[in-house]
Amino acid sequence: MNPHRPRVLIIDDEVQIRSLLRVTLEGAGFEIHEADHGGLGLSEAANLHPEGVVLDLGLPDMDGKEVLRRLREWSQVPVLVLTVRDSEKDTIAALNLGADDYLTKPFRGLELAARLRALLRRAQPATDKAAVRFGDIEIDFVAHIVRRGGKEVKLTAKEYDLLRYLAVHRDRVVTHQQILRELWGPNAEKNTHYLWVYIAQLRQKLENDPHEPKFFQTESGIGYRLKLDEDI
Repeated sequence: MNPHRPRVLIIDDEVQIRSLLRVTLEGAGFEIHEADHGGLGLSEAANLHPEGVVLDLGLPDMDGKEVLRRLREWSQVPVLVLTVRDSEKDTIAALNLGADDYLTKPFRGLELAARLRALLRRAQPATDKAAVRFGDIEIDFVAHIVRRGGKEVKLTAKEYDLLRYLAVHRDRVVTHQQILRELWGPNAEKNTHYLWVYIAQLRQKLENDPHEPKFFQTESGIGYRLKLDEDI
């Protein structure tokens, strides 16, 4: 029986770096997949469900920190960031956005493999979903698109953020304060009228009967719950 080879996705635009990483990590027992820009990296992460990601911060199409921010909207896959020595601010920002570890360039291949193994040992079993479906609604976390009956539904940025937050915590009650703190900041915890407005707008756009909501349920005096009849 062949030993398990952990699947790792490399997101880096430098051909030489990707080649070095492939040789080093395949030699250390990893299965390697590559993406040369951030958009492709996000798509590959959704399709491949890697057990680890090696992410360069300097990408041609979007900042590596933006790739990490979008990845963390739906995935907790371990991420090891590659950075240059003079980018301390970027490194700290990446760690704050959810990176698990970092290495500076140039790096030692054996150290990278060892750090990656350590991250994978500590990782929790993956329960990530790149999309959530309920009724005739699909939330595509990678593309930031919501569809109803196969047609895109236009949401504002804040409507999408609220929907995403409820979907990530689906079938659980989230309090007014939790939502307000997450989406509007710690000084907004008493502004529950924000939620009334945005929940009403989501119901209008996504419920068959906004006055008798099936999905966006109010927990009186506490918060809201996105109750799903289907989660694929």
